[in-house]
Amino acid sequence: MVQSLKQNWFSNIRGDLLAGIVVALALIPEAIAFSIIAGVDPKVGLYASFCIAVIIAFVGGRPGMISAATGAMALLMVTLVKEHGLEYLLAATLLTGVIQIAAGYLRLGGLMRFVSRSVVTGFVNALAILIFMAQLPELTNVTWHVYAMTAAGLGIIYLFPLIPTVGKLIPSPLVCIVGLTLVAMVMGLDIRTVGDMGELPDTLPIFLWPDVPLTLETLMIILPYSVALAVVGLLESLMTATIVDDLTDTTSDRDRECKGQGIANIGSGLLGGMAGCAMIGQSIINVKSGGRTRLSTLTAGVFLLILVLVLDKWLVQIPMAALVAVMIMVSIGTFSWDSIRNLREHPLSTNIVMLVTVIVVVATHNLAFGVLAGVLLAALFFANKIGHYMLVTSELDENTETRRYTVVGQVFFSSSEKFLESFDFKEAVDNVVIDLSRAHFWDITAVAALDKAVIKFRREGSDVEVIGLNQASATIVDRFGVHDKPDAVDRLMGH
Repeated sequence: MVQSLKQNWFSNIRGDLLAGIVVALALIPEAIAFSIIAGVDPKVGLYASFCIAVIIAFVGGRPGMISAATGAMALLMVTLVKEHGLEYLLAATLLTGVIQIAAGYLRLGGLMRFVSRSVVTGFVNALAILIFMAQLPELTNVTWHVYAMTAAGLGIIYLFPLIPTVGKLIPSPLVCIVGLTLVAMVMGLDIRTVGDMGELPDTLPIFLWPDVPLTLETLMIILPYSVALAVVGLLESLMTATIVDDLTDTTSDRDRECKGQGIANIGSGLLGGMAGCAMIGQSIINVKSGGRTRLSTLTAGVFLLILVLVLDKWLVQIPMAALVAVMIMVSIGTFSWDSIRNLREHPLSTNIVMLVTVIVVVATHNLAFGVLAGVLLAALFFANKIGHYMLVTSELDENTETRRYTVVGQVFFSSSEKFLESFDFKEAVDNVVIDLSRAHFWDITAVAALDKAVIKFRREGSDVEVIGLNQASATIVDRFGVHDKPDAVDRLMGH
């Protein structure tokens, strides 16, 4: 217990505290921006980011991962807020949490094993592009000072770590934000700051039960939004956990993460915040800045509240150019540049899955659509590939007039047609043996193909014997097959 507490909380105190401060600074403008996207007051996004970050630090399944209000979730709330108002959004947030907790107990986190590496790569690249695109409004129709500050920020971020000793002790994004803020204040530069994003809250969040009627009608209004929020939130959180796992060479508990996200969203909804999930950009900032344990996530949430309530006079002075530089660094660091170099080396199907995932996510700004498209495409390519790994050979014993067919490989919906085409039903033989000892039948399409083959041979006057079925194949054939049951010909052939 003590060892686990030390490992998860206090094994990297300095790195976690500094990383948490950097993440808190980067969370503020995004939380405000996402609130504006959703059509709610900025304090809704800020309260949500504080609540979710603090709660997930204790109950999440991935130490060092940052969860807060996100753009992917905010986009799903727009219609609900516009048509029904904030109270219904808070109710939907609570229901989202309940659905996510149920998903954790149903162990749906294990479904991530069906997401291929090419889909994860496409997801990462798409997010890197979206993060960069989100910075463009801050770099459009602005004075040269903004470009100079952004360039200076990138210079600090990439060059400061090269300084001996000091460069390794302090995260360069923190130096960038503090340094550029001081420069802007001393020089009195007239550039966009965090204060221009929206009004900051001046009180602690309070317990707030949604003021909506507890009726079936209310449930029908919020349920579609809650399901969508739960799915997108879990998808983004589990994908982010996979990426952080790779960056830190550690593992995470996906089912616990599902429950943790649900508990955090319930907490957010009860304190006047909107639903959120893991943030890949801030999680990478955290990891790159040295954050590794739950302490970094807790620090980000707590320091965010301190910044907003206590240090607000300083906070509003932070130039957006400094935060843009940090997010551009995140975008560059997030993008998998190896995926570009590997386009020539990797199979065409792998490249297509990766590119389709990127295109769909960027085009729709919906991570769920992109990942779903990638997973479906990967499954089709896999089924097509495995379908080719099936071979049917035959030999004729002229003494007994017996044709023996030997099936090798996987028989399922993709290969069932090839399976049927491998038999010569017009050959005049007395006996046919179908040897399946080196084959496996996976679904009812394969069983139907076997039925059709057997009955066609019998219709031509041959005696058919099926041998060698393994236990799993025999089970599905016995349950769904009809070739060994009365009236099989009439049932299968329709006459």
